[in-house]
Amino acid sequence: MYIDPTRYTTRPTDDRIPQELAIYDRLEQLSIPFIRVDHDHADTIEICHQVERILGSKICKNLFLCNRQQTGFYLLMMPGDKPFKTKFLSAQLGCSRLSFADDGHMRNCLQTVPGSVSALELLFDTDRRVQLVIDRDLMADEFISGHPGISTSTIQLRREDMLKFVESTGHSPTYIDLPDPRAEA
Repeated sequence: MYIDPTRYTTRPTDDRIPQELAIYDRLEQLSIPFIRVDHDHADTIEICHQVERILGSKICKNLFLCNRQQTGFYLLMMPGDKPFKTKFLSAQLGCSRLSFADDGHMRNCLQTVPGSVSALELLFDTDRRVQLVIDRDLMADEFISGHPGISTSTIQLRREDMLKFVESTGHSPTYIDLPDPRAEA
């Protein structure tokens, strides 16, 4: 398992996918500072925890969801350690039978793949097919982290800068209050 313990404050200079470079371009256009950590694909919780230790902040959970008809798409951002139950989100959004969207829709809407999705990929949703939904508990954090188009890097942004980035894509978040199912037990 490879994790570079270096905290970079500049864009990478090696070969990267076009989506990742486009995200760095937008960050630079908006003069948004960031901290970047490079690592193997963050496909295990262990890698995520190690990245969190290097960044000094939590990585949020990003879930790409759709309605039953696969006509409405939602990107949910919530605290990474908070369990997710679709029934709570469905009720607040007023749509039934939310489920995880498939790889094809993720590629078509956000130009990314499962495990790499974050609010940064809203840059590629030029048709505004995806509604950003943010659990208000996430707004208590000073920093929000996400993958820049691929899960081999994690970028940490101040909460306000992440929202500035999102607004630059033409998306307006919907804020919700997801209960923590652990509190019900």
